[in-house]
Amino acid sequence: MRTILIAAAAALPLLTGGCLAKTAVDVVTLPVKATSKAVDWTTTSQSEADRNYGRKMRKQEAREGRERKKAAERCRRDPSQCGQYDGYRAGDPGARD
Repeated sequence: MRTILIAAAAALPLLTGGCLAKTAVDVVTLPVKATSKAVDWTTTSQSEADRNYGRKMRKQEAREGRERKKAAERCRRDPSQCGQYDGYRAGDPGARD
């Protein structure tokens, strides 16, 4: 009887085709994968930060360009009111968004 149980236990991985071993590995690695994914979602990589900064600067530069164009148009219409440009400047820490 004992030899039948040992033989059955030895043959179990062969009969299941390794499914149990794979499932056991999946169960063990699941918390690690979940934690890793959560960290990825909550942190910003350097490439993401660079992309976001580039987008922000392009928006600021477009805004400055629009304001400079309006100022130049006002200056063309009334040259007596022309002076140094004192509007929005992209990348200026004192500038408001």
